[in-house]
Amino acid sequence: MSAAPTPAPAPATAEPSAPGREPDRDPAPATPSAPAAAAAVSWRDPKRFAWLLGLIVPTLPFITWGLVEATGVGAFWFYGPVLVFGVFPLLDLVVGLDRRNPPDEVIKSLEEDRYYRWCTYLYLPIQYAGLVFACWLWAYGGLSTIDSIGLAVTVAMVSGVAINTAHELGHKRASSERWLSKVALAQSGYGHFFIEHNRGHHVRVATPEDPASSRLGESFYAFLPRTVLGSLRSAWELERIRLERLHSSPWTPRNDILGAWAMTLTLYVALVAGFGWVVFPFLLIQSVLGFCLLEVVNYLEHYGLLRGRRDDGRYERTRPEHSWNSNNVASNVLLYHLQRHSDHHANPLRRYQALRHMEEAPQLPTGYAGMIVLAVIPPLWRRVMDPKVLAHYGGDLDRANVNPRLGARSRTRLSALA
Repeated sequence: MSAAPTPAPAPATAEPSAPGREPDRDPAPATPSAPAAAAAVSWRDPKRFAWLLGLIVPTLPFITWGLVEATGVGAFWFYGPVLVFGVFPLLDLVVGLDRRNPPDEVIKSLEEDRYYRWCTYLYLPIQYAGLVFACWLWAYGGLSTIDSIGLAVTVAMVSGVAINTAHELGHKRASSERWLSKVALAQSGYGHFFIEHNRGHHVRVATPEDPASSRLGESFYAFLPRTVLGSLRSAWELERIRLERLHSSPWTPRNDILGAWAMTLTLYVALVAGFGWVVFPFLLIQSVLGFCLLEVVNYLEHYGLLRGRRDDGRYERTRPEHSWNSNNVASNVLLYHLQRHSDHHANPLRRYQALRHMEEAPQLPTGYAGMIVLAVIPPLWRRVMDPKVLAHYGGDLDRANVNPRLGARSRTRLSALA
């Protein structure tokens, strides 16, 4: 499983950090002026209570069952993807954008408000209550095969968004939150994401060496196996190096990847023991579709964007222009401001409610939910996004992160878009 290490580019941060922990680049807050302090006191988060709407997603198994029971229409077992890829994109268009940023003077108090933490913490118990309920339905609910598959696809929406919840928790310093991140990942079996994302992706983002940064001209279906396998190899190598520094073999309980996979194994064994082998195929379906949902989000976050080389050959520091952003409200509530992705890469420890819109960051034409729909239809994706990447670089194809496997005809087509 181990792979030879790829020479890593210069870290996105100027200061060194402890192994396995990315540094927080939040600047020390300046002393506010009297008018600024007064404005900060009067500021209120316009989305404060909207964040609770993110808890709709883990309730999807219960909602779908209720819809089927109320209507007798079995098609409602597929309601999960309809909500995420149908309703949320429409809400993004209807509700529109929110570019407002919290004043610098309130960032500290905003991050210390524990209400926002509970909006993420509560996802987990509802997530696992829904999973147990789904297993009961698969085992004893009298569902047909197609109904059971529909429920598995709906549960996959829960496990996929749970990876995003794990992403928010896994970037924090508190060991309890980092442990909760691993718990959230257990359902999808994607525990190595905790290692690769924090210590791999945040260092190599927007470079050809990063398996989680998609390339101009690369379809999602070509990106998917490259990122799944590449991220797994990278995570194992990062953990092997960390343990080697501790004079330990990777085959140890201290290996965080093995620990995360053990959580998934324990979960699945318990569910099979409790409900029978009938639930196992559907657990696999929801797992695979769940981590595919994560990877399609990875696909669109840095598509075609490339950090330049400095004179010493190292990559430049990650800047706002190296991430695609969106201020569409519905998707931002669903994904805890993940779409303010440039600020997240600049300040990875910053909590979601304090992430800021950056004017210089490239903007997607709609929210992540709608962009996922485009990403799984490559001709539509290329028609919308390839011109945007070229426009971002002033028509200079050499400045973009281009798929090296593109043939001459494809490169000519891209050049013609400039």
